[in-house]
Amino acid sequence: MYPTPHRLFIGKDNHKFFVSHMTVLPDGTKERLHGHNYMVTLRIDLRDISFQNFLHFDVFKKSMEAQCREWDEHVLVAEQNPYLEIVRREPAEVEFRLCGKRYVLPADEVIFLPLENIVVETLSREFCQRIIARMGAALDRKLVASLDVSVTETLGQGGGYFHVIA
Repeated sequence: MYPTPHRLFIGKDNHKFFVSHMTVLPDGTKERLHGHNYMVTLRIDLRDISFQNFLHFDVFKKSMEAQCREWDEHVLVAEQNPYLEIVRREPAEVEFRLCGKRYVLPADEVIFLPLENIVVETLSREFCQRIIARMGAALDRKLVASLDVSVTETLGQGGGYFHVIA
């Protein structure tokens, strides 16, 4: 299968989210809690660009903006990390241990993601899966061949995820 010859891309100033996280290393050590202003770019490969199959950016932009808002100004925690122990989860606060360190945070400021680690590789995949779910039937699977999400943490440094639309 050859790549499609037409690609759209979206990566505007409002397609960003600021979060705190801790990258965990395989040996059980981790980075300190710190934050990034992540920027997101979406590339959309099209099967057809004929007039009757015109694709409007809005469905993609709205899904991207909603996902950025959902994660913005939160602490992201990788729920499937082998070095994570959730001690308690209550409506007001959560307590967990990560790599042996104890954290107690307001529950409304923490988002547990079904990931092994909070890094650009996993965030780009999770972001892509979530915007696909948000778009639902509005994602024209006959027209869109693939989606490619890039999440950058600093200028020139990031990761991506490529998803073929079946």
